[in-house]
Amino acid sequence: MDFSRVFTEAMPLLLQGLSLTIVVSVVSIAIGMVLGLFICLMKMSKNVVLRAISGVYIWIIRGTPMLVQALIVFFGIPQLIQMAAPGFHMNALTAGIITLSLNAGAYLAEIYRGGIMAVPEGQSEAARSLGLSKSQTMVKVVLPQAFKFSVPSLVNQFIITIKDTSILTVIGMAEIVNKAQQYVGSTFVYFETYSVVALMYLAIISLLMLLSNFIEKRLKYEGKK
Repeated sequence: MDFSRVFTEAMPLLLQGLSLTIVVSVVSIAIGMVLGLFICLMKMSKNVVLRAISGVYIWIIRGTPMLVQALIVFFGIPQLIQMAAPGFHMNALTAGIITLSLNAGAYLAEIYRGGIMAVPEGQSEAARSLGLSKSQTMVKVVLPQAFKFSVPSLVNQFIITIKDTSILTVIGMAEIVNKAQQYVGSTFVYFETYSVVALMYLAIISLLMLLSNFIEKRLKYEGKK
């Protein structure tokens, strides 16, 4: 085994892939957080149509593999659009961000809903008694507390999103696994290369897990005050 060779030859390539992995993950989770909030509010709405739309969206995303979702976004949707706009093209980076954002949005919607339901009903009643409207109560009283309850789960979803980027190698997005495959394809150094990739993932995920544990302990400490 020659790990030194991998660190010398492949590391610049792997670091390029790692940087793209992190950027795509951050962008996707940011979009997913906004999307998830809208989907959550739709699902908790009294409007039957909005509840149905959000329910179908969550059902489809959570009920299908992300690999299939990526293939549909990258190959299927452009094919449909090309019927009306023949010159349309979607690159792998765009398709990857869309796939991760849609996937994260569905799970974050349920995380937000759990956070909102964890806020005591008395909080809303007190806010309404002070003259706040239903929307003001949601924005100023419920959502801040719900977000606080949801922070550890949000960090965990970020961890999942980072790991899910590896699936996007099937559509050619140049993330870390894709870069590793490029190196392996020319050197046939399988074990050492993929072991280094695993260690890089493990290092990032471990840091995020420590952050998640710190936040959970901090929230418990504040809750005891």
